Amino acid sequence: MTTTTAPNAPTVLSDLHMSPRLLAPGGTPADHPTHEQRYGPLTALTPADLLRVTAESGLTGRGGAAFPTYRKLASVADAGRRTGRAPVVVANGSEGEPAGAKDKTLLRLSPHLVLDGLRLAAEATGAAEAYLAVEEDAVHLEAAMAERRDRDPIPVRVVRVPKRFLSGESSALTQHINGHAALPRHQNPPVREQGVHRAPTLVQNVETLAHLALIARYGADWYRSAGTPGEPGSVLCTLHAPGHTPRVVEAPYGLPLHRLLPLHGTSAILIGGYHGTWIPTHQAAQLTLSTANLGAGILAVLPADRCGLAETARVLRYLALQSAGQCGPCLNGLPRIAAAFQTLAAPGPQGTTRDDIARWAGLVEGRGVCHHPDGTVRLVRSALTTFAPELDAHAHGHCTATDHTPVLPVPEPRS
Repeated sequence: MTTTTAPNAPTVLSDLHMSPRLLAPGGTPADHPTHEQRYGPLTALTPADLLRVTAESGLTGRGGAAFPTYRKLASVADAGRRTGRAPVVVANGSEGEPAGAKDKTLLRLSPHLVLDGLRLAAEATGAAEAYLAVEEDAVHLEAAMAERRDRDPIPVRVVRVPKRFLSGESSALTQHINGHAALPRHQNPPVREQGVHRAPTLVQNVETLAHLALIARYGADWYRSAGTPGEPGSVLCTLHAPGHTPRVVEAPYGLPLHRLLPLHGTSAILIGGYHGTWIPTHQAAQLTLSTANLGAGILAVLPADRCGLAETARVLRYLALQSAGQCGPCLNGLPRIAAAFQTLAAPGPQGTTRDDIARWAGLVEGRGVCHHPDGTVRLVRSALTTFAPELDAHAHGHCTATDHTPVLPVPEPRS
């Protein structure tokens, strides 16, 4: 197992029980000649062949929803044929999750793998336009595209998106490319039917596209040689542990979590990021990497001497402030839940606060313009269950935590 460090990037664990696939060895960004030397030239496939091999591979989206990639490609291509409008493809690298770093790391170390996948997605859907959406400085991506200017049939435009939690949501992203605020809209019609310039639009996470580029080169059986029969392939994860620099790792599905994280001396694990779930350590020790729990590819350990209620309250305040404020659940529900959770996080009388939060969670779930309320409620419910003993201690005026240093990264609110 080797560890390398890339400039301005988290530590990369490049070989964890499998040969690295996505991340450049040594933590050094790969230019186009190096990229082709490592992977070989991009394989020419017909759209039908690409869809077939993608379906056989079992590739699912790495943006959090784990939707079958071939179905997403096929639906956009079909929408283009039905409407007579050439689709648009968008590589989504706008990692709005504060605890996430996998997409940024991938784009820095292996930009050409992502651009290969974007080209393939464009060809498979019949797209006439292609975009790469990112939050960070795009100088290195512009340089990568300049190397490919005479190779790619469709030029790619880099789009900088605001650093907000919801900027990477598919409808918010297409709204931003259309010149509007990067806010979610009602998904009727869905983006796959009407997105950028009102054309059928494929929004695909950059890691998914990188996997697509490898599957086109090496085939479905090669892709399935990692992972499990039910969940094939590898996945990038961002790992957080106190006292350590956040690490991006590439590991196969099915790998036990205890092989990735130091579980000794911890009380809980946050799986999936800020729309994920808290799981007690003794349960997490029995889990493996899975699309069912990985979400945005973030794993964070909570030391036993920290307060999970305080950590959750900080995140909930951030999520409430990051909402689009376009619907009742975000405008009223999330701020109320976040404020009530602050009460639970402070030792002292709780009154009906626990019951109130549980009731409000049920009222906002499934009623938002986007899934932001649902993801927030998922975190809330897991915290109420996982930290129930701490809730009881707080109700009696005592917090078991001895160290109140924050664990999870939460950006300061903008003035």
